[in-house]
Amino acid sequence: MASEAKVDPMHQFTIEPLARFELAGYDLSFTNSALWMAIAAALLTLFVAGGMRRQLVPGRWQMMVETFTGFIDGMLEANVGKAGRKYVPYVFSLFMFILFANLLGLLPLGIVGLHPFTFTSHFTVTGVLAVMSFSIVLIVGFWRHGLHFFSLFVPHGTPILMAPFIFIIELFSFMIRPFSLALRLFVAMMAGHVLLKVLSGFVIDGTNAGAGFGLLVGVPSFALMIGISALEILVAGIQAYVFALLTSLYINDAENLH
Repeated sequence: MASEAKVDPMHQFTIEPLARFELAGYDLSFTNSALWMAIAAALLTLFVAGGMRRQLVPGRWQMMVETFTGFIDGMLEANVGKAGRKYVPYVFSLFMFILFANLLGLLPLGIVGLHPFTFTSHFTVTGVLAVMSFSIVLIVGFWRHGLHFFSLFVPHGTPILMAPFIFIIELFSFMIRPFSLALRLFVAMMAGHVLLKVLSGFVIDGTNAGAGFGLLVGVPSFALMIGISALEILVAGIQAYVFALLTSLYINDAENLH
């Protein structure tokens, strides 16, 4: 009798310690999540370092780095203006770090026994990235405009009687930005990986159940996995772009009060 596939779609998101370490009662263990963060950061560093060689005739690597940098620079100029140029290093690093993180989690390394960990599928990670961007907005906003920054929450032309209510609504909308920014990336990456894991269970169960079920369930599920994997690559890039785009829009609120 064929055995059922024991596929837990949520197991892939389990954070496991690779090297245990405690300090003053706090668990500071080096985990699989931290390992893949370090890999993503190392790849980002190598990517940028490889493109910093100013050759008279740019090589492919240098052109690729310059293309991504120009893309982020153009996005910031369109959304923030000339003042946005000083944020290019941060937004570029944010965009590329998320992009590398998303793509690393899609690599089929399981065939060689290495299971990549998509750390952007954890709200704690995306939350920290969102809080970093939100902190920049607050610091820049109050540094440039002082208490006048609060005028952001009362649009020009608001009737006096409506101002307190509009202020509360706009303030709530502003404060929820880091939550929505982090949630969007977290949900998008988690949902795709869960779906792929569920489909892999269908493939295994269909194959184990015999040739008939394999053709009826396993083959269509496998074909669907290929299509969704291609879609996930697209989603990986889109989510990195959306995160960077919204960050630039929020920075614009701090730089240019309306």
